[in-house]
Amino acid sequence: MTRPASLTPAVLETERLRLSKLSVVDFDAMWSIHADPLTNEFNPEGPLTERSAAQRLFGEWLGHWHEYGFGYWTVRDDEGIIGFSGIRHGTWSGRAVLNLAYRYTPRAWGRGYATEVAAAAVELWRAEHAARPLIAYTTPGNVGSQRTALAVGLERRPDLDRATGDPLGDDIVFALGWEA
Repeated sequence: MTRPASLTPAVLETERLRLSKLSVVDFDAMWSIHADPLTNEFNPEGPLTERSAAQRLFGEWLGHWHEYGFGYWTVRDDEGIIGFSGIRHGTWSGRAVLNLAYRYTPRAWGRGYATEVAAAAVELWRAEHAARPLIAYTTPGNVGSQRTALAVGLERRPDLDRATGDPLGDDIVFALGWEA
């Protein structure tokens, strides 16, 4: 079965940022951001510690772009790459969903960039992918991530939370388009 191509352009501009389709030249920035303990403070899996694991993950992201025509963007400001954000296919509670994710270098924190890009991702979801629910999940202590999800219109959904047994707490969920 051939999937219809996404209408997502390879480069998208927000008010202050440039969002682009992933490229292999973005790998070192991805590795740096995802291996940084600060950017993983609320990640139960912690920072990436092996370059080979980062290469596998980045390969999955590139594969998603190739297969579906959209995915996590490389996010740049005037100084260069500041993070990775967007939506990609996943599952939650056995159901096909699109996952909204955002991870930025600490120099980008507190500027509203995550909200700016997440809003673009929600717009893309509404325009092209609303047939699948959109979710964002995080740990209870990650208040910044929770605020971002709420700011772009996702609703807190305690009924979708997932017990993890992790010391950081259970996964808490925000969603759009999740109907019973």
